[in-house]
Amino acid sequence: MIAIPLPFVTSLLLSILAVVLFYRREQAAQATFIFIALCAVTSSIVGFRWETDIAVFKVLQPVLASCIPGVAWYCFTKSHRYKKSYFIHCLPPMLVVIGSLTYPFWRPPLDPFLAVLYVAYGIALLKASLSSNGIPEKVRLSDFPNTQKAESYAGIMLIVSAVIDIFVGINFAFYSGANALNIIAIGYCITLPLLAGTVVVVSQSVVQENIEMDSNEESTSRLMVEMKVSYPSVLTEEEMKKIVSKIDLLITEKEVFLDPDLTLDRLARKSGIPAKQISTSINQVYGRNISQVINEYRIERAKQLLISTDKTITQIYFDSGFQTKSNFNREFTRITEQTPSAYRSSQQDGK
Repeated sequence: MIAIPLPFVTSLLLSILAVVLFYRREQAAQATFIFIALCAVTSSIVGFRWETDIAVFKVLQPVLASCIPGVAWYCFTKSHRYKKSYFIHCLPPMLVVIGSLTYPFWRPPLDPFLAVLYVAYGIALLKASLSSNGIPEKVRLSDFPNTQKAESYAGIMLIVSAVIDIFVGINFAFYSGANALNIIAIGYCITLPLLAGTVVVVSQSVVQENIEMDSNEESTSRLMVEMKVSYPSVLTEEEMKKIVSKIDLLITEKEVFLDPDLTLDRLARKSGIPAKQISTSINQVYGRNISQVINEYRIERAKQLLISTDKTITQIYFDSGFQTKSNFNREFTRITEQTPSAYRSSQQDGK
């Protein structure tokens, strides 16, 4: 039986996923396709680097590896309104290219540099995922728990990759690299697919705003500059309560919670209040994030439908503003401590 090295197996699986994303031709998946293709090529280069003695692969491996954390970060910024400083993220790969090309002359510390780079990006992603006001503005509010986990897992995987590089360095220092190939192969086989998975989760949760705005939304969008003046970066308790009151009114009267693609960005546009101010105010006043608050309104609607109609649970979660049954079940159980079926049965038994 032919034995295929693990890096090539990983590359093949990632390539299949990249092809699927390419043919879907979704705008949100473009960056994801690039990232997964990069991971697939990197995994192949790792295989060639350790299975052959061709010099070009020794140069390409650190260069491609240095691109992975920056591209991963970019994929996650698609869900946020971060100011994208592309040059800063291009700088590490440029330095690695210079270091790789001049390696025979002065032996630059590429491995420690890559380890530090991965740790830095990993910490940045973890910090973003753990931020109390860090709800991605462009992600469906019902998908926020999943994207938050994906962002934190991506950060962890980058840090794990750095640890793997450290182990490889130790192996070379004390054992002449006897086990380096196995460490790298297993490490890439675990971290790259998991990283790719986290990026896919986020890309599927990002809402592309291609719809035309109604007249009210258009007028509020024109006032975004004025909004920043009206709502200072530091809000008083009274100002936060006013913002929450306005959001509550919008939710109850307009029933915006029924929009399955509702994002913090869209809510900000509809209300005329900056997204950051909404998120901060909801957190401070309710002690919960905007995603949880919106989902609570949706669950209340679902409870009403479970009691008053004979609709299927699938139809009910769609009619309540959810897109997936898993999100619906998770939030329903969180709020009621019952499954939807159990809740319906308990209400029928109580009549």
